[in-house]
Amino acid sequence: MYVTPEQIQAAGKANVEAILSIASTQFAAFEKLANLNANAVKTAFEDSVAHIRALAGAKDLQEYVSLQSAFAQPAIEKAIAYSKSVYELATETSNELSKLAERRIAEWNENLVSFLDKAAKNAPAGSDVAVTAVKQMIAAANSAYDNFAKVAKQASEIAEANVNAATETVKGLAKAKKAA
Repeated sequence: MYVTPEQIQAAGKANVEAILSIASTQFAAFEKLANLNANAVKTAFEDSVAHIRALAGAKDLQEYVSLQSAFAQPAIEKAIAYSKSVYELATETSNELSKLAERRIAEWNENLVSFLDKAAKNAPAGSDVAVTAVKQMIAAANSAYDNFAKVAKQASEIAEANVNAATETVKGLAKAKKAA
């Protein structure tokens, strides 16, 4: 069994495509994060300017304190929204990278099994036991990987639920404080 130049070229091309897919995914995530940060900074600056102008126009201490309280609530809500957006972006990027990795692993396993089948045809008699053992190891590794992926997905879902619950708790506390 020999490896042909075409097989080497195909493997190299597949690896380059995988690297480019990863790079594209990461670049898109960095671009989204940069836009998110730019919008957050712009909004914070504009809000600060409006806040300072309003405070400068306060006629007495009571108005000054009430203006401070009025600007605190939107700032907290915007900080929560920003944090949630960053978390969603990280989760989305992680999911995309996981899908890319899963595809590459599936392709690699498929190629390895194909190689083993071809090698088994040209192998001496009695070596089918070794080939079967290697195939079973691959199947066991795939099963372990699938279980790990399921556990990681469940952990991610739990973390997302916790983030949502914490967000709602903070919003509720801020509203209760405002009402008091």
